[in-house]
Amino acid sequence: MSDAVALPGQPRGFVASGPATARAVNVLAPNPSAMTLDGTNTWLLSEPGSDLAVVIDPGPLDEAHLRAVVATAEQAGKRVALTLLTHGHPDHAAGAGRFAELTGTKVRALDPALRLGDEGLAAGDVIRTGGLELRVVPTPGHTSDSLCFHLPADRAVLTGDTILGRGTTVVAHPDGRLGDYLDSLRRLRSLTVDDGVHTVLPGHGPVLEDAQGAVEYYLAHRAHRLAQVETAVENGFTTPEAVVAQVYADVDRSLWPAAQWSVRAQLEYLQDHGLIPGRPE
Repeated sequence: MSDAVALPGQPRGFVASGPATARAVNVLAPNPSAMTLDGTNTWLLSEPGSDLAVVIDPGPLDEAHLRAVVATAEQAGKRVALTLLTHGHPDHAAGAGRFAELTGTKVRALDPALRLGDEGLAAGDVIRTGGLELRVVPTPGHTSDSLCFHLPADRAVLTGDTILGRGTTVVAHPDGRLGDYLDSLRRLRSLTVDDGVHTVLPGHGPVLEDAQGAVEYYLAHRAHRLAQVETAVENGFTTPEAVVAQVYADVDRSLWPAAQWSVRAQLEYLQDHGLIPGRPE
């Protein structure tokens, strides 16, 4: 879910279904919008030479899309063996139940309500399927249940909505919290600095070639927005609606309701740190 238009992280051209790395293939869902950009990226991951695949975020409940994901795997000579969710928003997870029926797979997620099967996901989990290794990275902030998946063999990270291929993401207050989100961005920056991750495979938008540049941009963007919100409050604009009208004046009005989520999260953060008085309305 995007709240602005920008080009950090060296995006790789336009978004399309097809291979993105040696182990990752995108199947683009037909749900484009201002919030979902080109649509949801459903990622099909497999170790070269293996006949087993892992799917991350089946996407919306769209029968044609879900069957296209299955067909993409079958055309590559692979069988979907496991389904994972980055978080529970419907554009990522609404199709998970039907996809599980089509593939006979379990669905693993952080939120127990989203799971199908007896296994969840937790920080530090390492998932191995057909020789493919994925490491679970907790990244709350966009939502409380947000996860990323580190794909070390491709020096890549699958970020869901925590980092997008274009623009910046929404902190979906009250479930999402800004302090958690900033900590998650710093965790992802550590992956780029300490673990050599250079590619972002996002939940929406194009692949990013410069993961560290993208994370640094997101951190700078959040610091800039916080300063803008603090200034708006100091100038008497105290309600989320008034702050959005001041701070997001250059953003398409169709995105203002989502911007209010982020502003509420920022107001809460500023108050918690004693930088503005009162509670967000």
